[in-house]
Amino acid sequence: MLSILEVIERSTDFLNKRGVASPRLQVELLLAHVLKMPRMKLYLNFERTLTDSELDALRPLVQRRAQREPLQYIVGSTSFCGIEIAVDRRVLIPRPETELLAERAWTFLKEQGSSTTDGAVALDLCTGSGCLAIALGLHAATAKIHATDNSKDALALAAENAQRHKTNIQFHEGDLFSAIPPELRFDLIVSNPPYIPCERIESLEAEVRDFEPRAALDGGNDGLDFYRRISAQARDFLKRDGRLMLELDEDGAEATREIFIKDGWAVEALEMDYNRQPRILIAKPPSR
Repeated sequence: MLSILEVIERSTDFLNKRGVASPRLQVELLLAHVLKMPRMKLYLNFERTLTDSELDALRPLVQRRAQREPLQYIVGSTSFCGIEIAVDRRVLIPRPETELLAERAWTFLKEQGSSTTDGAVALDLCTGSGCLAIALGLHAATAKIHATDNSKDALALAAENAQRHKTNIQFHEGDLFSAIPPELRFDLIVSNPPYIPCERIESLEAEVRDFEPRAALDGGNDGLDFYRRISAQARDFLKRDGRLMLELDEDGAEATREIFIKDGWAVEALEMDYNRQPRILIAKPPSR
């Protein structure tokens, strides 16, 4: 029989030899998942031996991680703004940087909602797992939230996440604005669209390149295809005093700003992420 500490040490060495980053942390998180206990509680139980069934449950998970499958897909969920979001290979794994966009967006929605009797209306383009739309729905409870995605599979998972968190989100299947009724107008449009240039995808770490959905990554030859389309189309769906908030790739931030300025948008800010890289574009619609 093996103790928790022995399993952690052996599995850490196994993952380390296969190039997995932070191998001990990965093992501890997998083991905590199998044992259904907080990770830090492992440290209080190092001498406890694992049962055969617990070892049998852990081994294939460690093997999957050794093959570079993302931890979040293996355990089936991730945390976003403190919300547990189910994820699998149908959707992109939410990143911490997107939490900044969520917080900025729900703050704006609450401000808008306080000035209207009907509540603000928001649209999340390329919703994926639904994490951004759900965060808006939970933090700006009076707002009406719509979300679109071109993937039926992604929308199915997003709907499950929304139901789990009891958020009333109206999902639309379609490419950007194509599924939105033309009469709808929004106080806020947010999006974390695909923005990785095609040629960069093959150089990404294996966890991203080989497992996350290519369609959620590929932003075209220069990574800016979705921004051009959003810039051209979003004006017809935003209210006059509305805002557009987009997550950006830091390498394409200035080029993205230029696209929106050229199309007549008033770019209010390029906000920085935790690493002081430009990450969020905030813009007012062109005058009609």
